[in-house]
Amino acid sequence: MVVSKDLLDVLACPKCKGNVSEKGMFIVCHKCKLAYPVLDSDVPDMLIDDAFELLKAERAGFKHSLKL
Repeated sequence: MVVSKDLLDVLACPKCKGNVSEKGMFIVCHKCKLAYPVLDSDVPDMLIDDAFELLKAERAGFKHSLKL
């Protein structure tokens, strides 16, 4: 999954408003230790309630099976 560079440049963590980066199928906030899934149509799900704990995403190899 690839989120466009333009979109990634304007995204921020909804919890802390900090910088995020793309890692596998997730948008990651290292400050909050949350990983937001990028869905099948390259749309990031930036809802705090839908975020994975960073450790859980790491253990899954930054992959998931979520769909829109």
